[in-house]
Amino acid sequence: VGRSLDVFISKLRKKLSKDPAVQITNIHGRGYKLEVQ
Repeated sequence: VGRSLDVFISKLRKKLSKDPAVQITNIHGRGYKLEVQ
């Protein structure tokens, strides 16, 4: 698997950066969290 998930999340963050209400955060030791405000 390597860094493929990191690359995917990075590309997803770039696409979602247009909408400030959507944010992806990294939770140490758990994974990622998608937050919509």
